[in-house]
Amino acid sequence: MSFDDPLAPAPPEGEGFETGWTVRTGDVDPDNRLRFDGIARYLQDIGSDNLAATSLGVTDPFWIVRRTVIDVHTPVKFPNRVHMRRWCSSMSTRWSNMRVNITTDEGASIETEGFWINISATTGGPTRISDEALTLLARTTEEHRLRWKAWLTEPAPPESHTDVQFPLRATDIDSFNHVNNAIYWHAVEELLVDRSELLREPHRAVIEYLSPVLAGEHVTIRHRYDNGSLTLWFVVDGSVRSVAKVAPRA
Repeated sequence: MSFDDPLAPAPPEGEGFETGWTVRTGDVDPDNRLRFDGIARYLQDIGSDNLAATSLGVTDPFWIVRRTVIDVHTPVKFPNRVHMRRWCSSMSTRWSNMRVNITTDEGASIETEGFWINISATTGGPTRISDEALTLLARTTEEHRLRWKAWLTEPAPPESHTDVQFPLRATDIDSFNHVNNAIYWHAVEELLVDRSELLREPHRAVIEYLSPVLAGEHVTIRHRYDNGSLTLWFVVDGSVRSVAKVAPRA
C-alpha cells in the first residue's frame, strides 16, 4: 500500500471488537469537530479495551504504533456518540494492521488503520505474537505476511525561520518514557489552523513514527504546504523522528 491507496474493507458483521462513548468536550475544536489528537486517543482506548476483553491482555499486553492512518469522510461532532469497530486487516508474526471505523448516528464517518508492533516486556523490542493471539487476529484477515513499507519518504526541508518549536510537557510522556503518539497530533492541529480548507472536504492524515522522542528532548517542527497538502517533520538535533501529512481525498 501507499499514501493514496484505500484501506482494507470491513469483515463480516459480528467479527471484530465494538464499543462506543460520547465525544468529550476536551477532544473538540471551536467548531465542535473531533480533533486528530482526540481520534488518536480513542484509537488507543479501544485498543486497550480490546486487549482487556480478550486473551491478548495477558499474552501480548504491550504494543507500540508505527503508523496511523485517519480518513475523515464526514467529521465527528460534539456531542455525538461514537460507535467504533476494531479488527485486524493484515498481520505477520510480530506486527499487525488494526482497522478502526468510527461512525455516529448523525452520519459521521472516519476510517483508520494503525500499524502496531508487539513489544517484549523484557527487551523493549519487537517480539513474536503468541500463537493464541495469532489465531485470534487471523479471524478477520487472510494476509499473514504483512511487511513494513514507509509511505512518507520525502526528506525534510532545510532549517529555516519558519520552523516551529514544540516544547514538551511532563504529561506528554507515556510509560515507555516516549512522547505519547497522540501528542504529535497537537502539532498537526496547530498548523491546520491556517490551513482550515483541508478540513472542509474529505481528507487523509497519516503519521509515521520513525524513532521515539524521549522526555527532555527539544523538538522542532519543519513544515511545507504544497499541492494542497500539509507535511510536517518532527526533528530532534537534526534527526527526523516522525513525519505527518494531511491531504485531500477524492
